[in-house]
Amino acid sequence: VPQAHEDDAERAVRAAEAIMDSVHGLGLEARIGIESGEVVADESESTFATGEAVNVAARLQQLARPGETLLGPFAYRLTLSRIETEDCGIFDLKGFGDPLPVWRLVRVLDSADRPASVSAPFVGREFELELLHTTFARTVRDRRAHLFTIYGEPGVGKSRLVREFAAGVEGATVLAGRSLPYGEGITYWPIAEMVKVAAGITDDDPVQEAVAKLQAACGDDAVADLLALAVGVLEGIEAERSQQEIAWAAREWAAELASAQPLILVFEDVHWAEDSLLELVEHLAERVKDAPLLIVCLARPELLDLRPGWGGGRVRATAIELEPLPPLESEALVDALLAERELSATDRRSLLEKTEGNPLFVEETIRMLLEGGTSAKRIPDTLQAMIAARIDRLPRAEKTLLQRASVIGRIFWEGALSRLAPELEELEPVLDDLLQRDFLTRESRSTISGETAYRFKHVLIRDVAYSGLTKGARADLHQAAALWIDERTGEELLEIRAYHLDQAATLLGELDGTVPAELATEAAATLEAAGRRALAREANRAARRVLVRAVELEPTLQRRFLAARAARRIADLPAQAAEMERVFADATEAGERRLQGLALTALAENALMRDADLPRGRELVEQALVLLEDGRPEDRYEALSMRARIGWWLGDLDDDERWNGKALEVAREIGRKDLEANAVDELASAAIARLDLDRAGVLVAEALELAEESGNITALGWALVSQARIDALRGRADEAAAELDRAEELFSQSGNAWALARVSNHYGWVERRRGDLAAADRRFRDAIRILKPLEDRGTLCESQRGLAQILVATGKIDEAERYALESRETVGPHDTISRATTRMALGLVRAAQGRHEEAESLLRGGVEVIEGKDLWLIRRELVLALAGFLRERARVDEAEEYEAELAGYDAALIPA
Repeated sequence: VPQAHEDDAERAVRAAEAIMDSVHGLGLEARIGIESGEVVADESESTFATGEAVNVAARLQQLARPGETLLGPFAYRLTLSRIETEDCGIFDLKGFGDPLPVWRLVRVLDSADRPASVSAPFVGREFELELLHTTFARTVRDRRAHLFTIYGEPGVGKSRLVREFAAGVEGATVLAGRSLPYGEGITYWPIAEMVKVAAGITDDDPVQEAVAKLQAACGDDAVADLLALAVGVLEGIEAERSQQEIAWAAREWAAELASAQPLILVFEDVHWAEDSLLELVEHLAERVKDAPLLIVCLARPELLDLRPGWGGGRVRATAIELEPLPPLESEALVDALLAERELSATDRRSLLEKTEGNPLFVEETIRMLLEGGTSAKRIPDTLQAMIAARIDRLPRAEKTLLQRASVIGRIFWEGALSRLAPELEELEPVLDDLLQRDFLTRESRSTISGETAYRFKHVLIRDVAYSGLTKGARADLHQAAALWIDERTGEELLEIRAYHLDQAATLLGELDGTVPAELATEAAATLEAAGRRALAREANRAARRVLVRAVELEPTLQRRFLAARAARRIADLPAQAAEMERVFADATEAGERRLQGLALTALAENALMRDADLPRGRELVEQALVLLEDGRPEDRYEALSMRARIGWWLGDLDDDERWNGKALEVAREIGRKDLEANAVDELASAAIARLDLDRAGVLVAEALELAEESGNITALGWALVSQARIDALRGRADEAAAELDRAEELFSQSGNAWALARVSNHYGWVERRRGDLAAADRRFRDAIRILKPLEDRGTLCESQRGLAQILVATGKIDEAERYALESRETVGPHDTISRATTRMALGLVRAAQGRHEEAESLLRGGVEVIEGKDLWLIRRELVLALAGFLRERARVDEAEEYEAELAGYDAALIPA
């Protein structure tokens, strides 16, 4: 201290051993505690240091017995192969929340010396490289897209493998982009990097010039406009663009490039990508045809935790895991890096054991040894300690520059460094030195014209450099970075600016207990803007995160409403309810009629879906209609649609159609084809419920056409579901399954979990019609799994009763009873259709259990619930179950009466 060394922990245990020997020779005893970690230290000769590691060491010293040295977890890990220890167990140390493991030092082990030089060659990976080339050749031959995913831990060589592959490819366009671990809402950042390179756009190009470049590169204004929105060239677009539209534009752009010359798109750090980007990548892999496109994705294994099905189910998809180098190849790498220098057999073995075949670990460890005459016995035990030691040995200017650059990010610009490190008069010599020392690489191009861009060679180098700054210094530098980005690029890098301001606010909040008012205001406004942009691109989860943070920093009524709206987008019903309640109260106090009405509409939806409280839902939505009567038509449409759902829950199809008809009029008045499609589809649902399938078919065809024209994936998804229902009823189960597959894909793109559960329910009945009861079982269970965390009741009870009926059919009566009873508990008291169907499901269970009287009562009760209503589709299902029950018990006359009624319903299924 104050300079870190890669072997600081080992020095500490050796010093402890020497102290013990010395005091023992004096007839005295000592107690010693050792822990490693980050501390704040004076740069002078002072021995003052403070931090958690100091506090842990002090507690360990108090815990130790005379003559004993105790080690904390970090010190133990850093000296693991240098010492012999005894495990003392887990201890609660005063002042620390979690118990810590403790070890007793037995002795320090001896080891040999070692030497030093560096420049990593490409070693091994012949099979993986050949597979990449073979896959690319097949892609060119077949003129089809192929998805190639390379998994591997950090430093294992994913990027190096792809660089070698790209260097060996001739006659192809190679574009690369990376997902960022920070900066909320940067959904399409990798695509943005690729598109801008292909079009020759820099981030500080004027909008008109950037659009012109994009249009020239795309050759299609519609594609160019959508890509401009996605990559951040255009802002202020009033209409939100759907993921489907952006995916279509990306597909057209990639296909156009690939048709001219084989195209390789490299997506780095895919494990940090948001769902929207992952779905876009899969969309490209599935939909680009008659064009040679190879999509290479680099990811850590964590991607499979987030997306277990990534790449699965596709014929043209390959996935490999890049394992650490085997021993022979690791030794070859060591030999190449050492060149003429030598390591003893002991040191060589230690190095290979510690680095475990990770090429970056091997490279960085040897580089460490070759700098500054470091003893071979001091090979770092972790990459963190190794890089920190390398950084601390740098000249002051180089270390300062590296730390300031780390605040900007993995990639940074020379101009930004000038702002963050004004005391460094000449940056170029310092940067050149860091390039020569292999801390940095120079980017081949910069996203900001006139600015030279650099990249940390590895993200861990950036992270360690960043950790060397105090929180106060980080906060100041983040604010300076945000100001520079704003001055240099305006709104182009809004999300990055928001990230820096948020980091500054977080750090100062941790230090001072409060965020300075001016910073809180600026950060909140920038986060709100980033959240609005994310909502416009349907990056709903990212929007939710940044908008919640904006509210935390400076809560305004508008921000709270936007955050609650984002919660509604991701179907977080509990959050939506709590937050919209407050929005309504504050909007009422402020006289904001529009926000009052929208909040009431959302709360009415909660009353139905979450609470199954129909009277409350009707009261709220009718209040909303009054408030929104003279407001924006889109807001009124939302309330009218919500009011129509009240009629549906009551089983009053006339009421449902009346309100949906009013919503349809509003949609047509304002020319919103997406809203028109939704309203027409709702009318089709009422026709299906009446078993008027001919009229329903006409309406669904209209809804499909309107949805396609609007480009709205949600409207298209619901229209496809309705078409699937018609096809299933008319015996076209395979066609229905195909339509549900497409709807499922669309709802996945939009992130609508509730809609996915609805699709899964419909799919369950289609699978039953196809005779695949196991598949039907899985579908209903999937729906239940999705809906329970959403706290939905209206759809959940239908999933539960559907599963109960499948379980009866497969003879699993006890489990069927459990789900049938759960459905009866879940269903709301005013949910007409589900009150009938859940009675029927429990009746079928009781019949299977031999409880005949109870079964008949339940089955007849289900029919009675909908008596007098024109819910002929549901009545058909209820009567079918009752007739079957009677026929099985030889009550032929009664059964035939209901079977005659069924014949009339079945006749309605036949096209006119």
